[in-house]
Order: sequence, then C-alpha cells, then structure tokens
Amino acid sequence: MNKIKNYIYVGIGLISFVLGAIGVILPVLPTTPFLLLSAYCFAKGSKRFNNWFLNTKIYKKHLESFVNEKAMTLKQKILILAFADFMIAFPLILINSLHLRIFLILLIIVKFYYFTFKIKTIKKDEVKGIVE
Repeated sequence: MNKIKNYIYVGIGLISFVLGAIGVILPVLPTTPFLLLSAYCFAKGSKRFNNWFLNTKIYKKHLESFVNEKAMTLKQKILILAFADFMIAFPLILINSLHLRIFLILLIIVKFYYFTFKIKTIKKDEVKGIVE
C-alpha cells in the first residue's frame, strides 16, 4: 500500500513538473504553484526524484530563492495569487451554500494577507541562484 502511495506522489509530481515547465514557456500557466506541488510530491514519494528535482535548472531558477529565503518577486506573487483566485472563483460562483462562500472569501483574504505580509518581496535582480 505504501508503494502505491509513493507511485501516486511521484506521478502527481511529474505531471505538475511538466505543467510548471510549460508555464516557463507559456505565461498564462503559472510556474511556481506547479513546481511547489512537484517539490512536495517528490519529497513525499521518492528520495531519488526529490534529489533529481532539486538539481534541475527549473527548480534553481523558480523555487530555490523562495525555499531558502521565503521571498518572491512581485511578478511571482501576482501570478500565484491570480491563478489561485481564478481557481477559487469557480466554486465561489457555482456553490449556493452561504457557509462555503464565506469560507472561500476568508480563504482569499488569508491568502492575500500571507503573500503580502509573510513572504518578502524582492526585486528580480536580488534573486539568488538564477540559472540562465
């Protein structure tokens, strides 16, 4: 059962890595959330995949500064917040439950608070570990 769970984590990690890599090329697809999901899944699923992922150029360019310094560029923050709000908007519109709508609105507020006050905003030239 544990092996199946590891395969699921690695599978989700690979899918989100591919989506994140596509997001590097296509600006409409956010890179950072998918790479964060990949990092989580690989860490849970396989040491080998986790080590591979931590040594990729994509990780070093897009996530390493966030993981090491708890800092992001303004562009990264805006893209993540916009993508998350877009995904939250669907249930917010489709669900008729007042309690769930209030919960989703509170989730949006907490998310904006966290990104504004808990994650430091840095300029692009301050990002360490950029691999061109």
